[in-house]
Amino acid sequence: MDVRLSYEDGTIRVDADADLAADALPPLPGVETDPRTGTARAPAHRYAELRRALRVAGVGVDDRVLDASDRAAEAAGLPDALATDYDLREYQRDALDAWRDAGDRGVLELPTGAGKTVIAIRAMVELGVPTLVVVPTVDLLDQWQRELEREFDVPIGRFGGGEQRREAITVSTYDSAYLKADGVGDAFEFVVFDEVHHLGGEGYRDAARLLAAPARLGLTATFERPDGAHEAVADLVGERVYALDVDDLAGDHLAPYDIRRIEVELTDAERERYDEKQGTFVEYVRDAGITFTSGSDYQELVKRSGNDPAAREALLAKQDAREIMMNAERKVAELAEILDRHRDDRVIVFTGHTDLVYRLSERFLLPAITAETGAKERREILERFRDGTYGRVVAANVLDEGVDVPDANVAVVLSGSGSEREFTQRLGRVLRPKDDGGRALLYELVSAETAEERVASRRR
Repeated sequence: MDVRLSYEDGTIRVDADADLAADALPPLPGVETDPRTGTARAPAHRYAELRRALRVAGVGVDDRVLDASDRAAEAAGLPDALATDYDLREYQRDALDAWRDAGDRGVLELPTGAGKTVIAIRAMVELGVPTLVVVPTVDLLDQWQRELEREFDVPIGRFGGGEQRREAITVSTYDSAYLKADGVGDAFEFVVFDEVHHLGGEGYRDAARLLAAPARLGLTATFERPDGAHEAVADLVGERVYALDVDDLAGDHLAPYDIRRIEVELTDAERERYDEKQGTFVEYVRDAGITFTSGSDYQELVKRSGNDPAAREALLAKQDAREIMMNAERKVAELAEILDRHRDDRVIVFTGHTDLVYRLSERFLLPAITAETGAKERREILERFRDGTYGRVVAANVLDEGVDVPDANVAVVLSGSGSEREFTQRLGRVLRPKDDGGRALLYELVSAETAEERVASRRR
């Protein structure tokens, strides 16, 4: 043995033999001297790179990172217990092969409804090693647990939603993974990050940094983030190794679809208020020289608002203008016509504001789902939507991702962030193939001559 690798509190400790010449070691990625102990350490996510660098250099390694006795006991017999009845479609097999060719690391970017979960399950079967699946919401936690229990003949552990139970196959929320990663970082050889774009959040990155798992798979419908944080995701999980968009699969594996953008005019009163508020905002940023050429420009404005009353007034004015254009009264009138036109279809109405959800729910007698809706009530609403008791629902953001939404064929977007990710996720909610081969339809209602119109035009 020349070098021993071991896991300690979210790091890989590197101990070299005393008689090993200092120049015999290659440059080791991420390794620094810990000033508290004098030992050499690297963040745990560098484990695979460390092994590779030492192997290429011909240095002998005593690898104790994933050699804990309790982990070995958990993994006993795991390959025989992992099996699946899923047959991969050609594009799913291509995606998995691309990931394996990249050294079992990387991100798959596929649209909602394309079967990303199926690919991850097949990867788990092929690797046959202890696996942690990390998800953003408790709804997704429940869904993954049910799916894994249905596929595999092993107990499924769970971190989150009131439980903290580890098994060889475990599902966790991002929050729980962040809190527990340094304690279980040597327990899993494979980690799946569902909706991996969430990993770009600064706090969540530690969940990936503290895990030693050499095999890493990220799943998302929209990899790139406006703030550029997808570059951090690539460092922690791997580069995007395979990508398809909605148009690549529509008609064959997803429903063919149409998008209809309908512009509505603000009322005279709304127009007057909007122009006033938007003018206040535009005048301030022009005078301040803020160009919004990067995501950091908006953060700079937020910082200024802490001690600059004019900046605070501009931010509040922007918020008011946004609410006016997104909640325009004529959007509601247009929605009434759409609902009447599609009275026999399955319709999901998306908004960006909880207050508007309740207004629409009351006016059109629509079941409503918001962040305030309890898990039990949400499941009941979605189950009734699934079995046909309800033909339409209205939701504020919470159905954009992380929820198993029943099939629908019409979506109506009244308002939202305007981001490409949000739009893609909402479109994906109506793209599952239809039994009758019918087309999916998404209506996007946009307030004319406002910032909303410009954002929609850029995205399209």
